[in-house]
Amino acid sequence: MTGTGMVQRSIPGEKRKKPVSLRRPIKFTMARKLGFIVVLLAVTSICEAVAIFHPISESHRSAALELFTPAAGSFSSLEEAYEALATFEVLGIKKPEIKDHTCNSVVATLSSPSSNSKDLHHALRVNGLLNCKTNVLTGIVSRLKDAVKDATTLQDYYHSIGGLVLIKEQNPEVDVFLGNADGILRSIKALSQSDGRWRYGSNNPESSTYAAGLALETLSGVISLSASPVDENLIGTLKKDIVKLFDSIEKYDDGAYYFDDKLVDASGHQGPLSATSAVVRGLTTFASASGSLNIPEEKILGLARFLLGIGIPGNSKDLYYQIDALSCLENNRVSVPLILSLPATVLSLSSKDKLKVKVNTVLGSPAPPLSVKLMQIFSSGSKDASVLKQELNYDPKEAIHTIDTLPEGVDVGEYIFAFEIVLSDPEHKKIYATGGRTKVPIHVTGVVTVDNAKLTLLEGDIVESEKKLDLPGKNDVALSANHLQKFDLSFLLKTPLGKPFKPHQVLLKLRHESGVEHIFVVSNSGKQFEITLDFLGLVDKFYYLSGQYNIELTVGDAVMENSFLQPLGYIELDLPKAPEKSTHPPPQPTNPYSRYGPKQEINHIFRVPEKRPPQQVSFTFLGLVLVPFLAFLIGLLRLGVNLKNFPTSVFPATFAILFHGGIAAVLLLYVFFWLKLDLFTTLKALGVLGIFLMFVGHSTLSHLASTSAKIKSA
Repeated sequence: MTGTGMVQRSIPGEKRKKPVSLRRPIKFTMARKLGFIVVLLAVTSICEAVAIFHPISESHRSAALELFTPAAGSFSSLEEAYEALATFEVLGIKKPEIKDHTCNSVVATLSSPSSNSKDLHHALRVNGLLNCKTNVLTGIVSRLKDAVKDATTLQDYYHSIGGLVLIKEQNPEVDVFLGNADGILRSIKALSQSDGRWRYGSNNPESSTYAAGLALETLSGVISLSASPVDENLIGTLKKDIVKLFDSIEKYDDGAYYFDDKLVDASGHQGPLSATSAVVRGLTTFASASGSLNIPEEKILGLARFLLGIGIPGNSKDLYYQIDALSCLENNRVSVPLILSLPATVLSLSSKDKLKVKVNTVLGSPAPPLSVKLMQIFSSGSKDASVLKQELNYDPKEAIHTIDTLPEGVDVGEYIFAFEIVLSDPEHKKIYATGGRTKVPIHVTGVVTVDNAKLTLLEGDIVESEKKLDLPGKNDVALSANHLQKFDLSFLLKTPLGKPFKPHQVLLKLRHESGVEHIFVVSNSGKQFEITLDFLGLVDKFYYLSGQYNIELTVGDAVMENSFLQPLGYIELDLPKAPEKSTHPPPQPTNPYSRYGPKQEINHIFRVPEKRPPQQVSFTFLGLVLVPFLAFLIGLLRLGVNLKNFPTSVFPATFAILFHGGIAAVLLLYVFFWLKLDLFTTLKALGVLGIFLMFVGHSTLSHLASTSAKIKSA
């Protein structure tokens, strides 16, 4: 429920969320937050079966400007451009400065011989909104008529017929009429199913509700383009298919109707919003072309409620579907739904709020002359209703229906008001859908008085002390008691009409000075709320903790404007010592921000380093390590190593130098690994050097092998 009480329904199949708030917030202090929480719970519970639907508002216009934002001054496609421009036009939003760039795309698409019927359809739709300067409409007609002849799927018919209809609207002088309209209608009708759904093609056995909407819109185009009257029997059969389609419509408890689509095709899953939007557009266009349809006004109004009940969609595609379907319902030949809404569903008796009712079309346009009657009032939790039939006063300046004072007997509480719209002109009943009685949840709030509030200290049945309380108000009670005494709290609650009042929550809290809390529910017996604490039976629950206990009383309700959390004072308890096996009080939560404070200083004493060997021993060990290297050099000299086979040509010599340099680099890498590099860094570098050595070493050894082979052959 939004701030005005409108339920925002999630699309079926998606995660539902129903944010709830109130149009008229109760003014709580910090000590009165409990009442606000109770308000939310009460509103959620009472609105499960009834809901309030509101016409299109400024929120939809703000969402359209945010969702339809052209990137770099243009939209990504002509389809997206049409959806944005059509949404802006319906909502009365100024179109962005994209005409030049978009018209260039339109003219290029219409002029291109490679454009298919779908591209031409989108370009013509945009052209109808921007009125681009183009001279190619006449030449497109033949291409679209050929596309109609060659069409094999529903989408082919939809785009080609839709393109011809748009040309007829944009240039009536062009001949776009179809000579074989009956044959085309029968070809499209062949894709229909017995349940009113349609297939996308003859090779696709699955039926779709979304396809039914496309088919109805296509059929209406064929009827409007027919060069001769269409067979009435065929139109009658199509109307029966529409009635069958509406037999499969689904319904919410609040009277909202919608179509769902379970088919997943190449274009992806078509959800309830897109399927409902397609059927609404197809239904209204077909009714415009073929005449009125026998669809119950309850279902037409229910479709409007579904489209308005989803709130504001989160993406541009769904927002277009919503606004497009609502614009079709705004002015159609089936039935124009009228939406009854309330600016405020929370009325205050103390402020003497007026009950206000508005009636508009789905886009917020004024309704025809009518009156609104308050027929019944249901009290929450009761099936009994008071019958009123009271007509509301109409204010022509604000276009609102009001009741200055609430009906007699309406006290603080939760109600369901049943309204009925009565059209002044009987002929309007054929045009507008009012939906019979509309039930609306109403919350009546007021100031609840607290009488005879007192705290009593008892020993047995003898009153030891009694303190009167000012609730809600400032109290500073100081009591002292032992475990043999009793503590009693009592008070009365009355509504503005003097009736006993039972709030949702009445809680008594005793908080020990150590932070341990004990909460008790205060029950009512008849008109009086009372609780008696026998400390002898509570010593174990109190963990035998003697000392000071602060006393707090909480009274909160959805309709109680003066809900309060009131400190009453304190009581000093003298309890016996705890037995050895008694329960210990729970540890109290620590301040979560304390971990960011200064920490205790840590004193650490490092151990004394171990004694190292003399420096001479280290140098001696280094010399022994170098002995194998000296032995290696002596061995090379003894074997007679020479550089006679070192390549003399430029390229082989270069590879040989790089090969020996690579080996030296590997040895140097080992030295760095010993000094500072870690194992992973060393392995990465060694892998690179290994690949390099494999390449240059292979070239060097290949050269030596070829040179040796030439010497042997010579």
